Amino acid sequence: MIIEQLTKNQIRVQIFKALSDEARLTILHVLNSQDKEWSCGEIGESLNISKSTVSYHFKILREAGLTNTRKVGQNRFVSLNRDFIENILPGFLDII
Repeated sequence: MIIEQLTKNQIRVQIFKALSDEARLTILHVLNSQDKEWSCGEIGESLNISKSTVSYHFKILREAGLTNTRKVGQNRFVSLNRDFIENILPGFLDII
């Protein structure tokens, strides 16, 4: 589903589904606390999760609109979509 075509409540449902996994919450916490782009490999090493598993979590977070992804060659770099998160869930980044 394309985020732009959803209502705010539908977006929130998608976000809360994405947040229902401890690993994804941890990834968001790391992205928020370090405030930089991370590659799948960097997050995987930091959290002791395989690159393929991290890639899957990145996909779920991106589809919920929580992250931005930038591809360079074979690598994907992920950062928080801060403006989107603050618009949909004001104050959320202060508590993770």
